[in-house]
Amino acid sequence: MHASTPSPSSAPDRAEASGTGRAHAKSILIGEHAAVYGAPAVAIPVHGLRSHAHFDDGHEPWLRTPLYDGPVSGAPEALAPVITAWRHAAERFGLAPGRRVLTVASAIPIQRGLGSSAAVAAAVIDAVAREAGLDPHTSTRHELIQRAETVAHGNPSGIDAATVAADGPILFQRGTATPIATGAPLSFVIADTGVQGSTAVAIGLVRSLRESNPRHVDGAIARLTELATDVAARLEAGSARETGDAMSEAHEILRSLGVSADPVDTLVRAAGAAGALGAKLTGGGLGGCVIALSPTVDTTELQLALRAAGAAATWTTTVEARA
Repeated sequence: MHASTPSPSSAPDRAEASGTGRAHAKSILIGEHAAVYGAPAVAIPVHGLRSHAHFDDGHEPWLRTPLYDGPVSGAPEALAPVITAWRHAAERFGLAPGRRVLTVASAIPIQRGLGSSAAVAAAVIDAVAREAGLDPHTSTRHELIQRAETVAHGNPSGIDAATVAADGPILFQRGTATPIATGAPLSFVIADTGVQGSTAVAIGLVRSLRESNPRHVDGAIARLTELATDVAARLEAGSARETGDAMSEAHEILRSLGVSADPVDTLVRAAGAAGALGAKLTGGGLGGCVIALSPTVDTTELQLALRAAGAAATWTTTVEARA
């Protein structure tokens, strides 16, 4: 078990070295599953969890990851999104693959609803752009991340691609990300259940439920839409308690859709008992992570309570006040 606490120094640094890229994780505050049906969602960056990529000289195109270390031509299917990001970014930025070694490392746990695949793709794309001597922070970045995400997930909404490249909270709807101003800093704890989630399975469950009980699912989506809009306004006002209330209500709605799980609910209850202003699952569900809003900047007690309740790991992130 471990904790990672971002500080202002962990904010995105545009002055990376040539051939180096990095990107951060994300967490959804409101809008899981509703976003699949075009409803708005609110998401925040998690700067303390990052993916890194960098290029070195080699004898042939080579991929070095914890999963595989060898020529690109022999890489396993699981690394297809990484190779897709590398290939399309190289084509877009006019950089031949050449005899380069791409090393990728990530502290973001996979299948936890934290945007691991999108962050890895973003780091690779940034590394390719810098290798070509270009600024990676262009309008094409999102498109390139989405190409890799399509390989990874089939039909991604785009919220992961948008949030892993965002400096602050965003309101995301139908492919458009709008920055949200924040009136006061809010500190969150993210707790890992230790159970891999499955976004694809969870989306399928909600789809099946909507076919059999459209009134319930459409009503849930309508309420999540209201909560997302409300939370965006609450963040702008710096209203922590109301933000937490909305998070807790959203979790109950997601439970009613069948996408929570016992380990998730256990951590949500533990967060509430420890004084969290609100807590909910974050991501697709059926496992993965819980996000809890701390009543204070010091999140130590909340983290300890979540670990005592079974969290495999905890991390903190703070949404800073910004106009």
